[in-house]
Amino acid sequence: MYDQGSGRSEHMECDLADDACQSVLKQLRGLGGGEFAWVRLAAPSEGELVQLAEELGLHPLAVEDALHGRQRPKRERFGDVLAVALKTLRYVEEQTAVETGDIMIFTGGRSVLTVTHGTIDPTTEAARRLDADPDMLRHGPRAVLHAVLDVAVDAYSDAARRVRATLNRLEDEVFSTSRVDHTQSIYSLKREVREFRDAVQPLVPVVQGLLSGGPGEEGRQPRIAPYIRDVADHLYRTDTEVRTLDELLDSVLGAQQARVGTWQNDDMRRISAWAAIFAIPTMIAGVYGMNFEHMPELRWTYGYPLSVGLMALGAGALYRAFRRNGWL
Repeated sequence: MYDQGSGRSEHMECDLADDACQSVLKQLRGLGGGEFAWVRLAAPSEGELVQLAEELGLHPLAVEDALHGRQRPKRERFGDVLAVALKTLRYVEEQTAVETGDIMIFTGGRSVLTVTHGTIDPTTEAARRLDADPDMLRHGPRAVLHAVLDVAVDAYSDAARRVRATLNRLEDEVFSTSRVDHTQSIYSLKREVREFRDAVQPLVPVVQGLLSGGPGEEGRQPRIAPYIRDVADHLYRTDTEVRTLDELLDSVLGAQQARVGTWQNDDMRRISAWAAIFAIPTMIAGVYGMNFEHMPELRWTYGYPLSVGLMALGAGALYRAFRRNGWL
């Protein structure tokens, strides 16, 4: 529970199935002037959400969205309650994977409900930031919305920085002298970046909508608009970075495929060069292996050394020529 006037905060953790939940619900009913409550839930059951939905006045469709998660980033209004859904994520460098989760934020006149799904929970850091900056609490429930958005977008920026570092390493390996095919690694990273992009790109118009001044939006609370605008700016930069990463991965993938094609052409040239070198001894040996009765130099003392010498001379001349042209 938070007090907008004094910036005082009071935290209570409980399981909605125990008696402490009834205490929380009583506090929600007994909020004084200038006070608002923030209830944080992680993967709640339907029964838990129904209890709070009745108390907070949530629409059944909002409860359904919060219960199942996996929502596309969006902004909806159900009466006096503003619902914002977004993706949470982090980049796991050891697995070269983008791990995602979901969070829905419901802000009313005197309450906030956040519902998270997955292992990533930005509400803990958001609560810490609010406790460290009591002045933000003067903005009421929208301060919680800003704090959660700010933490989530900061995580986006950190993930983009880590993905960029992985991409730089892949790029260096692609253009190194080693002949290792990194196509699978590049494609896997590209797939993760696409998942990253699906989380960031739809959120941009959602945050911009909070600044539009439409009914029930920042037109009611213009004082917090600069803070939301700051989040929107960071989000826009991250969205641009993710788009750039996606395009760079296309370029690196094309470069890797070109390198593989070059290696194959180089291998074919080497094979062709060695085949041409061995063709001369094969031709000379084939001539003298036809076993005709009347053939030149068959009874000549130097016929055999001459034929072997011709083989070595022809093969050596081709080898030197191919080396000079870079085929061997």
